[in-house]
Amino acid sequence: MEEVLSFGNGNVKPKIEGTIPIYGGNGILGFGNEFNYNGETIIIGRVGAYCGSVYFENKPIWISDNALSAKPKGENNAKFFYYFLKHINLNQWAGGSSHPLVTQSLLNSLEFSICINTKTQTAIAAILSSLDDKIDLLHRQNATLEKMAETLFRQWFIEEAKEEWESRPLSSIANFLNGLACQKFPPKNDIEKLPVLKIKELNSGISENSDWATTEVNPEYIVKNGDVIFAWSASLMVKIWDGQDCILNQHLFKVTSEYYPKWFYYLWCKYHLDEFIVKAASHATTMGHIKRSDLDEAMVLIPSDKELEEMTLAVEPLISKIISNNKQIKLLVNLRDILLPKLMSGEIRVESHRDETSVETNNDTATLSPVGAAYKTNQHG
Repeated sequence: MEEVLSFGNGNVKPKIEGTIPIYGGNGILGFGNEFNYNGETIIIGRVGAYCGSVYFENKPIWISDNALSAKPKGENNAKFFYYFLKHINLNQWAGGSSHPLVTQSLLNSLEFSICINTKTQTAIAAILSSLDDKIDLLHRQNATLEKMAETLFRQWFIEEAKEEWESRPLSSIANFLNGLACQKFPPKNDIEKLPVLKIKELNSGISENSDWATTEVNPEYIVKNGDVIFAWSASLMVKIWDGQDCILNQHLFKVTSEYYPKWFYYLWCKYHLDEFIVKAASHATTMGHIKRSDLDEAMVLIPSDKELEEMTLAVEPLISKIISNNKQIKLLVNLRDILLPKLMSGEIRVESHRDETSVETNNDTATLSPVGAAYKTNQHG
């Protein structure tokens, strides 16, 4: 690796706040008023649970002492090596068992078969970057849609709430299904299985380290993309699930309603979330949580059926678009994760043209525009 990348140390983060991102092993830690790296920079988690994690920035940043930097030597493409380092999973080479560590000496000593043709590096980076750019665009669009929905909700139910609207407990407008103790439903070789949705997965998604359970459970415990999930223990959160089908674990509610639309009970749950977090902290346990009685005490305003129908016409398309975007994100992530090892190993070859980059194998040819607007293949399906 020392032939293609220059590695550097981070430093203790600045004490004065500012607008420059401060990177640690787990991404951005905060913002300061100084930078110690500029331009295209790869950030590598140095120590602890996020040892070997990889990030990329192309602007002034501060890298803390929990991370390392990497910059390409010569004409090598920085973005290509960002994807390469993600592909090889640096954590597997970390030293130490209880406190894993990645050092510059270790990184310099690692040997791999690496593409050294800079034009090919650039073409590969363009393909993968275009997918990531589209994924990022959809995530940002979802954040905007979420804010629009919350703004309408606040306008209707906080700023312009009507006195004649009935007040009811949150528990009365939706069903809060608590998950299973999934260790009691181990997967079996001869039947289907699904990953288990725990608080960790709700935060960061299903991974190879997720637990699995049999699908031989009541179907209501199977979570699908678009379901509203409420973590009522430890890290309290309310989220529209954006991942694959999975099994609902204990400490999570799947929230549904037979009468009220999804946006209505979802936004009311989010509205009361700060209140629930305070209550969870007040309960004298090692892992803060809310109780069913807390759902009974959280009040909801109920508009007339006609008003609710009019509100739904305004908000439901926003929530539906978020769910649609989540499904598209999942497809793009899967496509990127399939292409990444094949591009890095040379199993898929690339050819760079002026307006587009083509991807070739023995069986098919795919074309990806520079901005990731289209992906075409001659394979059926």
